[in-house]
Amino acid sequence: MLDIELYSGAGGFAAGLGSAGFTPHRLYEVDHACCETLRYNSATAAPTISGVIHEEDICGKDWREFTGRVRILAAGVPCQPFSHAGKGVAAGDDRDMFPETMRAIRTLKPQVVIIENVAGLLRPSLREYFDYILLQLECPSMPPRTTSTWRRHHQRLVEHRRSARWDPEYLVQWRLLDAADFGVAQNRRRIIVVATASGLPAYRFPRPSHSQGALVRAQADGFYWRERGLPTSNRPSSSTQAQESGDLLPWRTVRDALDGLPEPASDPDSTDMNHWSIPGARPYRGHTASKLDWPSKTLKAGVHGVPGGENTFVDQHGCFRYYTLREAARVQTFPDSHIFIGSRADITRQIGNAVPCTLAEVIARPLWLCFQAGRAPCGANRLAASRPDLAAVR
Repeated sequence: MLDIELYSGAGGFAAGLGSAGFTPHRLYEVDHACCETLRYNSATAAPTISGVIHEEDICGKDWREFTGRVRILAAGVPCQPFSHAGKGVAAGDDRDMFPETMRAIRTLKPQVVIIENVAGLLRPSLREYFDYILLQLECPSMPPRTTSTWRRHHQRLVEHRRSARWDPEYLVQWRLLDAADFGVAQNRRRIIVVATASGLPAYRFPRPSHSQGALVRAQADGFYWRERGLPTSNRPSSSTQAQESGDLLPWRTVRDALDGLPEPASDPDSTDMNHWSIPGARPYRGHTASKLDWPSKTLKAGVHGVPGGENTFVDQHGCFRYYTLREAARVQTFPDSHIFIGSRADITRQIGNAVPCTLAEVIARPLWLCFQAGRAPCGANRLAASRPDLAAVR
């Protein structure tokens, strides 16, 4: 069976899927610098990702070339048409890749689809389009007509759903998750959609393992500082009230994420792990730094805000500065052995656009356990029945 990833970027999703047990066989990405990063990290003595890297635009790609069964199709669909920093016009933006994603799903008929995107899809102006995406996933075999607008196609799907003929092909679940709640040292809110072929067990999202309340409580009672060998005088004043956290772990902080890293090198030529000082950071109103003893603010891809104001923090010496690229990669939970190729702007974009590896692993783990338990064949058989070339695959 094949595992496929679209819009692979720098490999955060692929690395997380690999940690969960899956082995992405084919990774598709159009950006050359990202592909260089993917190639490097799949060819080292201790690769962090696996699979064949396809440097190509998938628009118009003929997916009928595949003759094997597709188990997982993962897609961190480009977010620019839906992000707060973008135009926010969804289908009106020529960078919207959901139509191409749905076309791939329609042809490949994967057993499971995992999609990641920004919380901006839940804005009132975009919510109808998000509902349209979800409905397409439930019934991908009903494609849009050539001359149809997305709204007309949406209406056709709504009417079909109300009819007696409705028989969803996928069970679709989605959640808005904060990566910090799952052990990532970053407040990063993202929509995760998981669609499982009808006949497979419905996907259940994992419960959070970490919480803000637990971190506030650990800092207030001194445990956080003692555990890290720090004086309690380091404790910041905060009006945040600890909430009930049960047996959840404290949110991981920037300090936790950067633990063990050496001091940054003075220039790129002095390090082989993307870890050098970057000058020019300065605070602006609305662009304050991340705090060392709190999860990082959401890392950006380098195209937002004002020069010098994004992806900054106050380090252990009290200095306001940029994250080094390795520090940013740590915050995104990339292993230190995962090396990024390209210019600083290229790498900033690669890291900022990535799915945190840990979050991808946590999302994929229940699916891996399901496949390992042998509960997959019933759904696969139904899909294969609608596609003769898959029916013969064992």
